[in-house]
Amino acid sequence: MNLIIDAGNTRVKTAVFEGDTILEVVFIDQKKILSEIKKILKKYKISQGILSSVSFISEKTLNKLQDLMQLTVLSSATKVPFVNLYKTPTTLGADRIALVVGGVDEFPEKNTLIIDAGTCITFDFVNSKSEYLGGAISPGIKMRFDSLNHFTANLPLLQKDEVNSFIGRNTKESMNSGVVNGVVQEIDGVINQYKKKYMDLTVVLTGGDTKFLSKQLKSSIFAKKNFLLQGLNRILIFNIDK
Repeated sequence: MNLIIDAGNTRVKTAVFEGDTILEVVFIDQKKILSEIKKILKKYKISQGILSSVSFISEKTLNKLQDLMQLTVLSSATKVPFVNLYKTPTTLGADRIALVVGGVDEFPEKNTLIIDAGTCITFDFVNSKSEYLGGAISPGIKMRFDSLNHFTANLPLLQKDEVNSFIGRNTKESMNSGVVNGVVQEIDGVINQYKKKYMDLTVVLTGGDTKFLSKQLKSSIFAKKNFLLQGLNRILIFNIDK
């Protein structure tokens, strides 16, 4: 069994895989990462694990995790089943690497755009030759609401809500339309940009806002909630096989 650890900007998400099958997904407070992973290791017979981190994990914590199991720490130096044509490959985030591997694995020989709607919204494109070309990074929904509240004197802090009309009739509706409708239009617009160049485009939407956004998008997509975890598992398997 494999233990997958995804340390994101806001939380740590872990998953236990047996082959390609997810047995359990557990969300962990970063401060309790060691104690909670020890519980998982007691429950399952884990042979090895992989860690993807876009947040700060101390060297002390990392060393203790490596003492608990055979752990691969994902980086730009990790072997992956795609050609990285990013101009600055060492700056490509571990989360984006995992998403691209998920795309290559699930949609081989396809032009694939992977959209991760979380703290940030990332767009990553891999072509039918398994060549990663790059993408884009944009503020996520919560970040946009937070910034409206933080950088203005009178705008309230709101939570996301579905937009019934793009014309806001009061301040809250206007803010919600501006953020949510803006994100939806942005994603649809980016997809259309790619489709103009790659007509046979496959689009995957993943991340924390997948369910919220998928039903509002006009474009045809594959909604994959645990796509990043699946990508990390495939990286681990790929390196074991090597």
